[in-house]
Amino acid sequence: MQKILSFKRGEQTMEILTGNHFEKTKKYARALFFLSLLATIIGFIMVSAVFIYAKVLGPPPLVVPKSSLFLADDGEIFGATNPQGEIRHWVSLDHVSEDVQNATISIEDRNFYKHHGFDLKRIAGAALADIQAMSKVQGASTITQQYARNLFLEHDKTWKRKLAEAFYALRLEMNYTKEEILEGYLNTIYYGHGAYGIQAASQFYFGKDADQLSLAEAAMLTGVPKGPSHYSPIINFAKAKARQELILDEMAETEAISAEQAEAAKAEKLTLIGEHPHVQNSFAPYFQDIVRSELVNKLNISEDTIAMGGLTVYTTIDPNLQQFAEKAVKQNMSDESDIQVGFVAMDPVTGYVKALIGGRDYEESTYNRAYQALRQPGSTIKPLLYYAALERGFTPSTTMRSEITTFKYDEGRAEYTPHNFNNHYAEDEITLAQALALSDNVYAVKTHLFLGEEVLAETVKQFGISSEMKKVPSLALGTSGVRVVEMVNAYSMFANGGKKVEPTFIKKVVNEKGEVLYESKPENEQVLDPDIAFVMSSLLRGMFDPKLNDYTSVTGSSIINEITRPYAGKSGSTDTDSWMIGFTPQLTAGVWTGYDEAKEITLTAEKTYAKNIWIDFMEKALDDEPVRTFIPTDGVVGVYVNPDNGKLATESCPVARYTYYIKGTEPTTYCTEHIKEPFDDIEQKPADENSPAGQDQPWYKKLFDWLG
Repeated sequence: MQKILSFKRGEQTMEILTGNHFEKTKKYARALFFLSLLATIIGFIMVSAVFIYAKVLGPPPLVVPKSSLFLADDGEIFGATNPQGEIRHWVSLDHVSEDVQNATISIEDRNFYKHHGFDLKRIAGAALADIQAMSKVQGASTITQQYARNLFLEHDKTWKRKLAEAFYALRLEMNYTKEEILEGYLNTIYYGHGAYGIQAASQFYFGKDADQLSLAEAAMLTGVPKGPSHYSPIINFAKAKARQELILDEMAETEAISAEQAEAAKAEKLTLIGEHPHVQNSFAPYFQDIVRSELVNKLNISEDTIAMGGLTVYTTIDPNLQQFAEKAVKQNMSDESDIQVGFVAMDPVTGYVKALIGGRDYEESTYNRAYQALRQPGSTIKPLLYYAALERGFTPSTTMRSEITTFKYDEGRAEYTPHNFNNHYAEDEITLAQALALSDNVYAVKTHLFLGEEVLAETVKQFGISSEMKKVPSLALGTSGVRVVEMVNAYSMFANGGKKVEPTFIKKVVNEKGEVLYESKPENEQVLDPDIAFVMSSLLRGMFDPKLNDYTSVTGSSIINEITRPYAGKSGSTDTDSWMIGFTPQLTAGVWTGYDEAKEITLTAEKTYAKNIWIDFMEKALDDEPVRTFIPTDGVVGVYVNPDNGKLATESCPVARYTYYIKGTEPTTYCTEHIKEPFDDIEQKPADENSPAGQDQPWYKKLFDWLG
């Protein structure tokens, strides 16, 4: 039964509820308490469940499309992939200036190192500001939340996205360090103009790496992500400057810098670049194509990984040599000519390709004539033939008759008549040394058929040439197609003393984590006889030696006056192809010129392109390098011979040339064509290469003096 007690106090009458009403109030209070407790418990369970679920899921994958970078042999970036049209260069946090880190934290998330993904105080403040303004005027996302949004979510403003952002932020904080989160954030935020991440932005705006930024530059870049279309200093410098100064003030307030440093940075004059230095991919584009191809086909790296995996590819290209090559091509080939070019330069010891040109204009044609095209090598195949001949008993003094000759082959059912250039022949015996220097075709075919047509086809394989060779008499004159890169590689084996070498374009590949996926190991296997390889290198110097002139001049006579150091080499030509390949101990280079449609080369000027390009390149490429000669091996001996007949020279011989032979194969007979009194059965001590062929005293008296 409810009772109401009343009493008067002055003019007021108060009634106090007692009995059942009081009990009912207590019941409500008790229910409210238990409901609150239950809600708290449920809330705790739900939060715990979220944490447990986040922990079970583990760390979210930090997969971000990143540009793969191509580095030259000097460490400079010369090319990059652009995933989804974006420029991303990932850098570790220790390669980002501290000013950038401090500026970002000061303006974006002061409590970054204190919170666990959410800044509750900041959220409450932002909510209050939004309520007061009746619209969203202030953001409260932490760096972790922004990083989560950049990685996994769209930038819409729905509650679903906000909840997902909070969940991903929680997972990031539970599984990654603050440094890892900050590094990821700085490498994924958008700085405008296609630049994602601080490194790409630093290079675009200021032309420098992220660890080289000044305080003023760091503050300027930090202000851009708030609105790249508004705060880019390229688009609106006034707005960008105002935001930079705000950030500097924030940094001073958080004591990241002093007030004096802030004022000095505000006064600093900035130089803006406004272009991406490495994404044009216009430098050595044919070389870059080969690198991409080898990453896929040789190293089995997927194209998606190459495009978006953030690889660092260390290549072999030398930017200086590449520029020398491009300049040599441009200066020596007429703009009015449609003739094409293929060029390769490589280190003969390592096989590292230092420069490559696959055509005159990549934008007009991406077809790589240095790497893909099969063209007839002409007489540049002869050194490989003569290597096989020296293996089988020939010497530099071996003679054959140079005259127009018709050869029968295929059991007499077919005929072949090779012709020398301009149909000039010695009509006499010439030596192998002369035949190589003068590029006598008859001598080459005779040698080829004497050895057997299969010998050259097998020998080229020793030199790393995989192109198919037709076993016919004309093979000695280079009628089976080869690639420029194969021929340059083959000549490199002469230059390095007969060791196996392979054209190498990639030195090392490193993934985004710094793990080495691939590293080249240069070959060192001896596959050629080192003595014969040296003799061939010596013989290949003959194309530049006028002492070997005979019925025609040596083939390098047109460029002899431009030579400033010892070179070995061989030119070659067919109706449709022009070649020049040559080397020093430290560099090999080869040039092919011709028409894509295999049209005949008729203009005299076009026939000189290959040699002129080659000598221009070699002279510039080696200008600062020491002059190195080919060092004789222990198994060779050098003597002075008469180049016309290959016999030991006397003081009466008009020309004496120092020539190397495999020990035991050097000539023992003296030339008697030019002396008045024959001296038979007298042996000569091998001469010193630096001594002259004749002195004031007769040679036979010197010999008698030497014999005692």
